Amino acid sequence: MKHAVFHPEASQEYLEAIEYHAAIRVELGERFDSEIQRLVGELSRDPQRFFRFHSPAQCALSRDFPYSVVYLEQPDRVWIVAVMRAERRPGYWKKRLG
Repeated sequence: MKHAVFHPEASQEYLEAIEYHAAIRVELGERFDSEIQRLVGELSRDPQRFFRFHSPAQCALSRDFPYSVVYLEQPDRVWIVAVMRAERRPGYWKKRLG
């Protein structure tokens, strides 16, 4: 299992998405948090399981929310570059790769 590390902007997206959902209903924010944590756990255990999104990035899709976790597998970690809402402009996170 590889350690998951969030890019600072991905971490901010994640927190903002939790707050957004919690503002609708506290339980919804908790469900969203649990779902993203589930995805992060799965991609940490088996990074190759999910599909290549924009090489070299891979993408894990949420089952319950219109979000995905975009990441790169690196030798010592999984680098999470975005917690992306489905309707966001594609590729907005690419500047984070550099």
